[in-house]
Formats: sequence, C-alpha cells, structure tokens
Amino acid sequence: MITILPKYFTSKAIILYLALLIICSFLFMNRILPIHWIFFGALEVVCFFYFSNQWTQKWKLISNVSYSKKLFQTALIIRLFYVFFSFYFYEYMTGAPFEFQTGDAFAYHNEAIWINELFKNNEFLLKYPDYIGGNYSDAGYPVYLSIIYFISDNSILFARIIKALLSAYSCILIYKLCRNNFGESTGRIAGIIAVIFPSFIYYCGLHLKETEMTFLVVLFLERADNMFRSKILSYSNLALVIGIAFSLFFFRTVVGVSAFFALFSVVFLTKNRFVKTNKKTVIGVWVIVALLLFFGSTLQNEIVRYWGEKETNLDQSMQARAALKTGNKLAKYGAASVFAPFMLFAPFPTLVNVDTQQNQMMLNGGFFVKNILGFFVLLALIVLIRRKEYKKHIFILSFLLVYLVILALSKFAISERFHMPAYPLLIVFSAYGISQLNQKNVKYYIPYLIFLALIIIGWNWFKLAGRGAV
Repeated sequence: MITILPKYFTSKAIILYLALLIICSFLFMNRILPIHWIFFGALEVVCFFYFSNQWTQKWKLISNVSYSKKLFQTALIIRLFYVFFSFYFYEYMTGAPFEFQTGDAFAYHNEAIWINELFKNNEFLLKYPDYIGGNYSDAGYPVYLSIIYFISDNSILFARIIKALLSAYSCILIYKLCRNNFGESTGRIAGIIAVIFPSFIYYCGLHLKETEMTFLVVLFLERADNMFRSKILSYSNLALVIGIAFSLFFFRTVVGVSAFFALFSVVFLTKNRFVKTNKKTVIGVWVIVALLLFFGSTLQNEIVRYWGEKETNLDQSMQARAALKTGNKLAKYGAASVFAPFMLFAPFPTLVNVDTQQNQMMLNGGFFVKNILGFFVLLALIVLIRRKEYKKHIFILSFLLVYLVILALSKFAISERFHMPAYPLLIVFSAYGISQLNQKNVKYYIPYLIFLALIIIGWNWFKLAGRGAV
C-alpha cells in the first residue's frame, strides 16, 4: 500500500498546469489571464502538489497524537493567514472586504445585522418567518452569522476567524473518516490533502455559508460512520447524527436529503457485519420518526418543489445564462447528460481573461487541483467495484452519489460553490486511490493528463467562443 503521494504524480501535475497556462496564452492571446491571477493559480497548484508530496513523507511515521496536532495547527495557521490576507486584498481590489461581483455574501452580512435588530426589538418571531417565506435552506447561515455578530459587534474578520477554526477541524474529521474506512496511512494522506486543498482555504476568506456547511457535512459523516462501526450504540451520538442531518436542511435542502438517503442506505439496504440487527432496528426507528416529523413540516414543500422542477431548472438556467448580455451564448447547449460524466472532475479552471469571472480566475489553480484528484477518485471507485468492497463503504458512497446526481440535474451543476459538500468525500476517495497505486494503474495517469488537457483547453475556448471573443 502506498503511504505517500509520489513525486512522479505531483511533478507532472505542476508541469501540465504551467504548460496549459502557456498554451492558453498563445491560443487566446487577446484574452491572456491577468498576471495576478496567474500568480494566484500557480501558487495554489505548486504549493498543493509540493507540500502534499513532502508532508505525506515526513508525517507518515509520527505518532497519531503528534499527527493530529500538526494537522490542525498547520491547517489553522494557513487559514488564518489567508483570512487576514484576503480581507485586505479584497478591500484593496473592490473597496470592501467581499469578493468580486459579490451577491449572496453581502446579502448574508446585511441579513445577519438585521436579524440582530429584530432580536433587540423582540420582533424576530413576528417578522423573520414571513421574510424567509418557507425557504428554510437559506435561513440557517444568516441566523448563525447573526450570533457571531452579536458576540463580536458585527465583526466580519471575527466571523472569518471562526471559519478558519471550523475548516481546520474539518481536516481532522476528514482524517478520522478516511482512517476508519481505509486505514491509518490512507487517513493521513486525506488529512494532508484537506489541509492544503485550495478551495477549503479560499472559502475561509468569503462570507458565504460553504465553510460552515462543509463542516456540518463532514461532522455528520464522521459521527454517523463511527456510530455504525462501533460495537455499542450510543444514543447521544445517534441524537447528534440525526440533529446534524436536520440542520443541513437549513443550509441546503439537497444536502439534508443526501444525509438521510445515506442513513437509509445503511440501515435498510446493507448486510454489513458492523451494522448489527438490533442496532439497525433502533437506528431505523429513529430515522423513520425523523422522516415523519420532517414530512409533517413545511420543509417537505421545498423538496417537492425542487424535485418537480428538476427537469426544467437546469435548462432554464442555461437559457438564462445564454441570454445575458455578459453571458455565454453557448450555455444553452448545457444539459445534465453533458455535465453528469464530469461531476467527479468538474469544474474546470478558467485560464483566460473573462472580466465577469474574477472569482473563477482567482481560484483557477484550485479547480485544476480538483481535476487532478479526480484521477485518484476514479481509481478508488474502480478498485472498490472490482474487489466488491463497495458494500463496506455504502454509507459514504451513497451520500456522494446521490448528492452528485442531484447536483447534475440542478441549475448549479457547474458552480464550484455547490460542489463543496462533496469535497470531503472526494478527498477521502482520492486518498484511497493514491494508496492503491501500482504498476498496472500508474500507466493510465499520462493518458488521463492528456485527456484532461484537451478538456481544459476546450473549456476555455467554450468560455470565449460563447462571448464572441474567438
């Protein structure tokens, strides 16, 4: 079993990224990526692949306690540095500590301040339910943020420091989740990948709900997986798992659906040894009661509406994007059948200058990192299927599968933000894929890189062609 991310893979990934920058610059000279975004992207790629190779070697022999401390401390230092840097960087670039073309982030900020005003005037229960109008999936984060603001006197920076703490602890949870499923050495690879995963770091500097939601997702996955594997059923842990699953509905409905689907899959569809009959009975009763309570609430309407619109929301969204003055005219050809095959690998990096997509250009290296990790995720899934070991991991597989399927059918299929809840499991499976490298499957890496390069070049052509720039 491989216990490190070999330099063979990391060096070739870096070379490919630099080559793609050069190729796209020559092919689309009138839309060369701005130098500061080249710097950001190169830093994301080089740092990720260099340190993932170095740290998986240096940290593999230290004790579990030392590893956990080093993992958390390193993750926190990186995130705190980025939180302060991005705060002043956005101030300098946009005049406010929010990302480019900010929308939801600024709305969440204002809504949290307003919620606190409602509480001061004892009007929260009178006005806020009417304001959200049954849209519970957008209620959780503003209420959470209002609590942070109440403590910190509306401090944006303090809220992002809390994000750094939650994101750093998420790395510990990812390590534990992977360790329990695939062993200690594989878990350590996953933890290190999580520490330097660009998207996790990037969202600590934004006022969006993705960091908190991802923390809840991985906390749910780790606690539920631990519950199924433990010899004794802890009712406090069961209550925590069900509670977290419910809380996810207040951040994004489909994430909550995915959580309950994963619980349902383990309780009712598996015959794994670690899920004993008496435990399945107890957990099953809890899940059924929870679902009955859920479907007796107004949250049901949101799921019914979402499911009813599944066939039209993606099509309408693509048509709307094509119709925008600054949109992509070719977006109308987007469909679930086009996006679905790439859900493990997408989104792809923007390596050309699209002036309305500053945020995508800023995180172009992070997108590329995810594209590369897709190779190891695919390898992991193939190994599990060939060895018929997927039943041992049905819980995490079912969560990942149902979420990506729903995402592929939605209007957010190519939005990086909406891929965030799947990232912890993609990291877990990529770590397992790395651990299963051998002479037989290594030979597929170069063909994968060539195919990926063609996809990325085509993606950037698509972005410009749809805007009449090529």
